[in-house]
Amino acid sequence: MNSEKLIVETQYLTFDSLVLDNKEELQKVTIAYETYGKLNEKKNNAILITHAFTGDAHCAGYHAGDEKPGWWDNMVGPAKAFDTDKYFIICSNILGGCQGSTGPSSINPKTGREYGLDFPAISISDMVRAQKKLIDFLGIKKLFSVAGGSMGGMQVLQWVNDYPENIVSAIPIATTMSHSPQQIAFNEVGRQSVMADIAWNGGHYYGTGNPERGLSVARMLGHITYMSDISMKEKFPIEKEKERNSKFNFNADFEVEEYLRHRGSTFVKRFDANSYLYISKAMDHFDVETDDFLNNKNADIKFLVLSFKSDWLYPAEQSENIVKFLKLRGQKVTYCNIESTYGHDAFLLEKEDEGKIITSFLNNLYEEVISGK
Repeated sequence: MNSEKLIVETQYLTFDSLVLDNKEELQKVTIAYETYGKLNEKKNNAILITHAFTGDAHCAGYHAGDEKPGWWDNMVGPAKAFDTDKYFIICSNILGGCQGSTGPSSINPKTGREYGLDFPAISISDMVRAQKKLIDFLGIKKLFSVAGGSMGGMQVLQWVNDYPENIVSAIPIATTMSHSPQQIAFNEVGRQSVMADIAWNGGHYYGTGNPERGLSVARMLGHITYMSDISMKEKFPIEKEKERNSKFNFNADFEVEEYLRHRGSTFVKRFDANSYLYISKAMDHFDVETDDFLNNKNADIKFLVLSFKSDWLYPAEQSENIVKFLKLRGQKVTYCNIESTYGHDAFLLEKEDEGKIITSFLNNLYEEVISGK
């Protein structure tokens, strides 16, 4: 990136079929992905970046004509934490998504119409299984690292569970081994707001209009959980609004109301409501908190687990639980609970401390695994 914008293009891999955890088989599956940096001759410098709930394959650089870069551009690029001068970075849109990968809004080859609710139930493991096909296609036998935050962290842990022999290191950030009742509850309120929108039409709204009101409210609720009380007070100081007219109406009287409405209205322009339902359910059913997690697999994986002190959606205790599980299984784990006021969004925003810790972790491994020093 440096002084010039790095222009990148999304690529697509289509494979004939994918057998899911529920034994159903998806036909003609497409995975959207982007790559940054170069794969070395030994093909041992590849890092897979896994995205959060409503993310996509565009984690860095710019698409032609864009004013804003990818969602983790502050961490991916030359001399950044995921240094593209050293590493070959891969990021794919998940199975079930709506940003180029096969999902509910895709055309069902059996009917010639959008899947809608005919799309099969998917799991985090299914998403990872599709990513594995992409990694195999790229000719990579072993990933130098898999890294991601929130739902991306779930995918990291699923990689550890399903393909421990195919990764050198793992960086799960602000995540959990399974959802708590509170986390499921937040997702359920979001789903119910989508399904309560008359435009949802039982999931068959393609061609008639997205259920924008319901999806917008779901996003507003979700965004509240991504922030912290401190960050909201800093971003939306109430004191300066105290002189407003006491005869209020139900427009956006407060800046925070206007902000949430804006976040909701922009979200519906880029995200599919059915994908929201399917992906949130996959998160709720995610569970690697089992006795056989990495047991008897002879895995030699280096772990960096990160959490943030102000994150109340995925609190530090859930990351500490991950660390405990890994240590009980004899794994080498580095853990940091980073000071931040950003809440759950800190994994996207805390580039200084988070970036330094990741850089140090990867540099030490680079010397050991790639440069051979």
